[in-house]
Amino acid sequence: MRTPHSTYRFQITPEFTLWDAARLVPYLSRLGVDWVYLSPVLQAEEGSQHGYDVTDHSRIDESRGGAEGLQALSDAAHEAGLGVLVDIVPNHVGVATPSANPWWWDLLTHGQGSRYAEAFDVDWDAGGGRIRIPVLGDDSLDALRIEPDGPGGASVLAYYDHLYPIAPGTADDGADARTVHDRQHYELMNWRRESAELNYRRFFAVSSLAAIRVEEPWVFDESHAEIGRWFRDGLVDGLRVDHPDGLADPGGYIERLSELTGGAYILIEKILEGDEPLEPDWPSAGTTGYDALAGIDRVFVDPSGEPGLTRLAASLGQSPADLPRGDEGDDATGDPDSTEGIDDAHSYARHAWHTLIHGTKRGIADGILRAEVLRLARDIDRAGGLPTPTESSVLADALAELLACFPVYRSYLPNGREQLEHALALARDNRPDLDAVLVETAEVLGRRGTAPSIRFQQTSGMVMAKGVEDTAFYRFTRLTSLTEVGADPDQFSLDPAAFHALQRRRLDTTPDSMTTLSTHDTKRSEDTRARISVLSEIPDGWSGSLAKLRSLLPLGDGSFENLLWQSLLGAWPLSRERAQAYALKAVREAGVSTNWLDPDEAFEERMSQAVDAVFTDPIARGVLESQLAAIRAAGWSNSLSAKLVQLTTTGVPDVYQGTELWDLSLVDPDNRRPVDFDERGELLGIQEAGELPGIDETGAAKLLVVSTALHVRRDRPELFTGYQGLVARGSAADHVLAFDRGGAVTIATRLPLGLARHGGWDDTTLELPESGSGYVDAFTGRIFADREMRLAAVLERYPVALLERIDER
Repeated sequence: MRTPHSTYRFQITPEFTLWDAARLVPYLSRLGVDWVYLSPVLQAEEGSQHGYDVTDHSRIDESRGGAEGLQALSDAAHEAGLGVLVDIVPNHVGVATPSANPWWWDLLTHGQGSRYAEAFDVDWDAGGGRIRIPVLGDDSLDALRIEPDGPGGASVLAYYDHLYPIAPGTADDGADARTVHDRQHYELMNWRRESAELNYRRFFAVSSLAAIRVEEPWVFDESHAEIGRWFRDGLVDGLRVDHPDGLADPGGYIERLSELTGGAYILIEKILEGDEPLEPDWPSAGTTGYDALAGIDRVFVDPSGEPGLTRLAASLGQSPADLPRGDEGDDATGDPDSTEGIDDAHSYARHAWHTLIHGTKRGIADGILRAEVLRLARDIDRAGGLPTPTESSVLADALAELLACFPVYRSYLPNGREQLEHALALARDNRPDLDAVLVETAEVLGRRGTAPSIRFQQTSGMVMAKGVEDTAFYRFTRLTSLTEVGADPDQFSLDPAAFHALQRRRLDTTPDSMTTLSTHDTKRSEDTRARISVLSEIPDGWSGSLAKLRSLLPLGDGSFENLLWQSLLGAWPLSRERAQAYALKAVREAGVSTNWLDPDEAFEERMSQAVDAVFTDPIARGVLESQLAAIRAAGWSNSLSAKLVQLTTTGVPDVYQGTELWDLSLVDPDNRRPVDFDERGELLGIQEAGELPGIDETGAAKLLVVSTALHVRRDRPELFTGYQGLVARGSAADHVLAFDRGGAVTIATRLPLGLARHGGWDDTTLELPESGSGYVDAFTGRIFADREMRLAAVLERYPVALLERIDER
């Protein structure tokens, strides 16, 4: 199996096609990249900016370059010695435009008689033999009409711009549109009914993404025929699998995929919670790197800032509600106002976080994913029910509680049974009134291979994702760089020793797993988070700035205000349009002062005016920019350090498009903006001419770190075969993170404001591993012959160094 030394992720869109990516291969080669990494390329919804809404598995999206574009990209990459990694989407398909998806169109036309009825996961009984489509507005079916010249020239039912097929023989008698609709295998219903009444499995709460059943052999074969061709024709070298946790049998799917690709390099998008391991028996190289991201971020967070930022969050209303505490115990609540201690602040925050996510997950299970919970209850009834006859509403209550208490995204029975037992114990503590029902329900869910068991495992990840990443992350705001995909926000920081232990474990278990700092799904880009993390060094300073902003621009939602102003500080300067778009999405995701289903127009208008004010009011803008001036340089230091660590630690590093320069992005779609590759190429040319950049707004220093580290990894892989943490000595030893990969030594500054207050590196030294001829700094070219080196010397120009062992020739 060919394994990459590094990857570079392109977002392929109708505006940036496979042909554009092919033309950039020479730039990637100059940058030091080993593999090109592509977002999904199969035919998707027209105008899709992400490609995760595949409508036709049989062909490559023409608007993204088509088959010829992939061939051109593959040829260019392979001729340059680069591999090709492609993102695929096995869990669901796009159905927003029914006529664009042949499988879905046939299903709607023929219902249970369709060949593709087996491909989709529809509960026909729940819909009275019809599939429910949540598309209608408040006008109900009044706007429905028969359109005589639809796709393929056949008559269709039309609801505004939405077109739906008419089953053969159901419109021959001149019936009106309503009557014809009542004869179809689908029911168009009001969009507000989807949360509780939808009867097909989907991707999370997105009803325009219908799940398919790749566990059926013919469904796998037909949906993966084009993917198999890529490997037979030598076009592609590896795959990234999107959301395998939604599948009925993720492990079985990965095994079939490995067979199809001839044992190729396969990564899976998997969120691991805490110390949760990746399933060891799957033929996968590892995850897409969110687990690595969490550890790298936290080693650059100052633990001494936890009490202050926790007190601030509590003062803004982010304290534990009178809800079940979970399994932390009666002494785990803490009191941020009574102590300066880190332990007590951490205990308090842990309690607050676990209380919060229980509530948000339960809210999701009772709200936008209610349909999934009710279907689970019907599956249990169809499987014989519980031993004790139970009302459906009580069973649904028990299921929702178990989902809210489930501690990881999902289990893979028989593996992970302890997670179900954990959820049961916690649910019984929370809901003693449901004790007997919970026990019987958990026993049914633990029966491997049954419909209820399979569906519960598919559903738990949906509840986790929507309840935690898309809700709680917008409410738990003490330090927003910590609320990132794959991370536990109650874990505030990591010391170097703990970080080293994590890297050694990764080397032992998944050495070829991906590492990342930014993706198309991260809530904030790596440089935005790196800047925000500096606030952990000045909690009182941030508390003062936030108080001024809240006084000038009050919103009445302290927790959200903390998130809003931290995020804008992290991304500043940015356009007013970007700031407004982020604020609206963030506040609706939080779901406290307004939400997606029932927006509070008055609050949103007040918020919009507050965002405008930091662009128009010199006082408000001055507060934000004064705070920025205090942390900008430290943010740059954090960015360079985190990037070097990510590029050189254990695993395969990915560079998300454009992040070789500073990238101050927020949540999607902000993180999918076009990239100026001409600018990057020009700056790389200056670097190639031998000019060392300064650390400034251009980001050229980051480009130096990225390109140099990528070249060393690609050109000298023998230097990256191990991992050993290095310990500095001296008064500033806590401010360095250093490790040896087997001949390549990474040295990175941490907590730069504290280092400056200390007066610099002073007497601090680092002892290098034995090397007969010494080391050369790959950034500056300086040679260090002595094993004991003064950090003031090696970090004189940049806050980072990458030392290559000089081998005797």
